[in-house]
Amino acid sequence: MDVLVPLAVDEPKTRLAGTLASSERADFARTMCADVLDAIRESRHSPEVLATAAVDVDAPVRIDARPLTEAVNAALAEAFSDGADAVGVVMADLALATPAALDRLFEADGDVVLAPGRGGGTNAIVVRHPEFRTDYHGASIRDHRAAARAVDADVTEIDSVRLATDVDEPEDLVEVLLHGEGRAREWLVEAGFEITTADGRATVTRAQE
Repeated sequence: MDVLVPLAVDEPKTRLAGTLASSERADFARTMCADVLDAIRESRHSPEVLATAAVDVDAPVRIDARPLTEAVNAALAEAFSDGADAVGVVMADLALATPAALDRLFEADGDVVLAPGRGGGTNAIVVRHPEFRTDYHGASIRDHRAAARAVDADVTEIDSVRLATDVDEPEDLVEVLLHGEGRAREWLVEAGFEITTADGRATVTRAQE
């Protein structure tokens, strides 16, 4: 199965701006993407990065500067027009994704397989219905359920902490340090981030240079 990996290239991860400098955010985003690409390949599928601009990654790159929904839907339409049976979409910031977690997604039955993200997002999809299209605006998991119903597509949802955890906010870095197994965790450690605990909660601090 071909798997699209959307990646924002210019000024990614803006909600981490108070934690990481602009160049750091770009580097960290590419590092998380590299982990996702590795996990997809290890699950025996073929990733293609759907990037907003040219980017140096270890995978084929399709450049589409349009908003996420429009870019993904154009790629889906092209793939099914070319005879694809299924297309995956896995976000580039799933720093906890593992081949085992992705296997559950890719091997699940259903015309549309959804991996919900925290806060109402959709972090990964497998599309087997040629008429299904994505909608990443707002509470996208709700919209994707409705979109599947609209084309009479069977829906399966995957309950997975690893696929539900996308890295957008500073507090998400805790999850990467606690549970990450790839280069994104190593990147944070090398950048001076570490876990601290207070009142029974884990937080992230960064060593002063």
